[in-house]
Amino acid sequence: MSETPSPTLRDVQRLVDQWIHQYGVRYFSPLTNMAQLTEEVGEVARVMARTYGDQSAKSTDDLSKDHLADELADVLWVLTCIANQTDCDLTAAFERNMAKKTARDKFRHLSNPKLYNHES
Repeated sequence: MSETPSPTLRDVQRLVDQWIHQYGVRYFSPLTNMAQLTEEVGEVARVMARTYGDQSAKSTDDLSKDHLADELADVLWVLTCIANQTDCDLTAAFERNMAKKTARDKFRHLSNPKLYNHES
């Protein structure tokens, strides 16, 4: 029995676009999606601050890994909407970004003593 391959970034962009056109009528405006992205990142920040930071959790907070994953997926969704509506190829951009980071930082972090002897 073979496993279904995980979607690529290109697949994700295509799937989001198909969903928008089938169920969402149209994309929200880019500015609305930017505000939505900010809201979703804030939701990730709340879970992170209350799970890994110093902030106290409320009795109504869901701090499960599944909830964090759902919030991160919401960020990915809106980010993908913005990429689609502004005609950005996330695969090509990610590949360029990895090459840039590698060229710039391939030795920088290895020699940073602040990154060692720290609990992850």
